[in-house]
Amino acid sequence: MARAATSASQLLVHPLSYVRQQRNWTHQDLVNVIARRLNTAARREKAWRWERWGVVPDDPTQMALAAELGIPEETVRQRGWPHWLPAGPSVSVSTPWTATGALALLDETAGSAVLDRRGFLTMGAGLATTVAEQWLGIEAPRLSAALQGGRIDRELVDCLEQRLPTLRRMDASLGGGSIRGLVDAELRLVTDLLAGGSYSTPTGQRLFTIAAELGRIAGWASFDAGFHAAAERYWFTALRSAHAAEDRAAGANILKCMSLQRVDTGRPVEALELASAARAGASGAPARVRAMLSTREARAQAVLGDATACERLLSQAETEMSLADDEPTPAWAAYFDQAEYCAQTAACYLLLQRHQAADQWLARTLALQPDERSRDRATYLVWRADAMLNLGDIEHACALVGQAVPDIAAARSVRNQRRLIDIHGLLTRHQHPAVQQLDEQVRSLVS
Repeated sequence: MARAATSASQLLVHPLSYVRQQRNWTHQDLVNVIARRLNTAARREKAWRWERWGVVPDDPTQMALAAELGIPEETVRQRGWPHWLPAGPSVSVSTPWTATGALALLDETAGSAVLDRRGFLTMGAGLATTVAEQWLGIEAPRLSAALQGGRIDRELVDCLEQRLPTLRRMDASLGGGSIRGLVDAELRLVTDLLAGGSYSTPTGQRLFTIAAELGRIAGWASFDAGFHAAAERYWFTALRSAHAAEDRAAGANILKCMSLQRVDTGRPVEALELASAARAGASGAPARVRAMLSTREARAQAVLGDATACERLLSQAETEMSLADDEPTPAWAAYFDQAEYCAQTAACYLLLQRHQAADQWLARTLALQPDERSRDRATYLVWRADAMLNLGDIEHACALVGQAVPDIAAARSVRNQRRLIDIHGLLTRHQHPAVQQLDEQVRSLVS
């Protein structure tokens, strides 16, 4: 009997890890299966390299594994590694862009996406861009008043809306891993109200707006905790809900989140396409929202190395931020204050390797950062340490990382833990007393 390869609580980091879990295979079991078919040696480290190091198996190995899994050879050749692996159900992109379709996706997602442990994307290359184009081009339908179930009154919807700021604050201080289940439960409640309650058209739109924001928060929490497939499902469902609510700004905010996920997972072209669609779709949004979307598109341009386009968008964002205080802003956009604006500008300059400019913007960010955003503060301390390291100030870089460690330890944020591991790895290349002092502090957290 094969030993359990992955416990239910572990993150599935690659489609191959999902395959192993479904078949209860260890890495050794996997190579044994292939070796029997090819009559070759079965070395466990091969499977580890495929799954953890991004090594691509040769064609005979892939065909042997495909035969074991019942996958046609043509599928292997058409999709390529690792996309042909049967990694479970993916996002239902064919669902109609209607209120009924949005409700069906909510019902399918709430309560189940939170259990998805896959740490990799499931939407194929280009599919997210297609979704964004659909969102741009399809006119939102009017909701029909529901005539079944109990009547949903304004007070109940007010109560549901008033809980959203608390969830956002909890995410900012505790990290995504701590609140995923709570947000999913809220999303399930709103979904059940939409499915079974009786409400007017305006009330239905408000409920879909709440569902969209809960789906966005759940997606962000999943992304922060490393569960990329779950984040995709939540965000795709949230986008449909925002569309049903006729809320273009909320939909643009969701596309903005999807864009950042593409940056983090090595799909920069898709990231730019999503960010561009978000900005185009929310051209009539308040200035603060437009500034937020401009910086996201600028960041995607910076990833692709287009400094000219990046600077143009940052200039646009600066103009939009100068108008932000004069216009009402959706509650979900309030976080994009001067501190966050400075941070996103700094992120662009880090990507463009303009480290002096990045350091200046990050100094402003940290001076303005609210105490309750401890996760973001840790992120920006690590970013500034990166800038300092590139400017040759190792001692200052170590001091900044040391400041970030307590916040990273307190919040369940896989993204920040990975940032800490990365900057620590860069610092340990240097023989410096400050590095040695920092080493024990970091190792106690990441071990």
